[in-house]
Amino acid sequence: RVSTLLAPQQEVTMPMFTNPILSQAYGQLSSPAAEKPKRAIAIPSIVESVKAASSQRLDYGLDYYLKGALAGGICCGITHGAVCPLDVVKTRMQLEPTIYNKGLVASFGQVVKAEGVGALATGLAPTVFGYFIQGWFKFGGVEFFKIQFVKSLGEQKAWDNRTGIYLASSAMAEFIADIFLCPLEATRIKLVAQPDFAPSMPSAMAKIAKEQGVMTGFYSGFGPILFKQIPYTMAKFAVQGKAAEMIYTSLDKTPADMTAMGNVQVSLGSGVIAGVAAAIISHPADTLLSKINKAGAGGSGSTMSRLANIAKETGYLKLCTQGLGARCIMIGTLTAGQFGIFDSVMGVLGAKKFHFHDPSHGAEPLKDQAIDAIDKDVD
Repeated sequence: RVSTLLAPQQEVTMPMFTNPILSQAYGQLSSPAAEKPKRAIAIPSIVESVKAASSQRLDYGLDYYLKGALAGGICCGITHGAVCPLDVVKTRMQLEPTIYNKGLVASFGQVVKAEGVGALATGLAPTVFGYFIQGWFKFGGVEFFKIQFVKSLGEQKAWDNRTGIYLASSAMAEFIADIFLCPLEATRIKLVAQPDFAPSMPSAMAKIAKEQGVMTGFYSGFGPILFKQIPYTMAKFAVQGKAAEMIYTSLDKTPADMTAMGNVQVSLGSGVIAGVAAAIISHPADTLLSKINKAGAGGSGSTMSRLANIAKETGYLKLCTQGLGARCIMIGTLTAGQFGIFDSVMGVLGAKKFHFHDPSHGAEPLKDQAIDAIDKDVD
């Protein structure tokens, strides 16, 4: 139909009528003045509008990134603070396996019996503050780097390589976040390992700096924390993105088709899957990080030599399994909560979360719009 409309008009020869009335009527109907005016086919304007809409989807500015960073800080601070008691018990199981060796529930009871319920909140302040800062840079950074990759590669290529973009974005964001997290994580572990070390987070940090110096006291665990957090975060975002995509596919919907609550539920479900996967991947480094912040662990020497000594003393199997059950429960719950809270806070802040989408799926609506426009012109 399009080719027929756009083909050059052939000159039509007026047939000869013997009846003068028919001849006059045909002449009036076939005259240019009597022709129904044709509107220009709207395909170009549709294409331009789709292109404009596409560019607007990637028009994320500083305001969006700040909202993403704030939502990330809130979700990480709240969730890590909420699981602090579980983290205390998990850390004790890693640091003192000969004492806390009867399972997670029994270890809870041992800690409470020996030190009181308040011991379960040990290190709460550095945990909440440290992970707020980490979440600020991690979630905000992932949103920033994802969008920059899409702008650089184009939407189709970005969609085809979305898993790689998740991995690269999360690795870069986590590296930056860990620079700020490491001193506070070292302080938290010190307080959990030695509850009488200092009465508060600021006093503990001052004491660590005075006794061990800034680099030794706060950044001895920087290598292990990178080894732990970067694979953890890469798995967390890549698996969550893939799991959420599979859930949407099974529902035959896109994030735009879902209600805000529906999207949060997808985030919670995919977050549990991502959390367990990330916990398993990063657990050996988490055990090393807990042990290296214990006084005298791994002997003297450089951080790498101490880590090697700890790994040799502990054994590979124990590095991978010691406290793993507690960590899977903790990280699975924590990760699901993070993605759920992140989406909720972004909604409250009025920010629409960026999602990868397949641009080729936009071809069918475009084709339908073009055909509708042509039909109207023909009719």
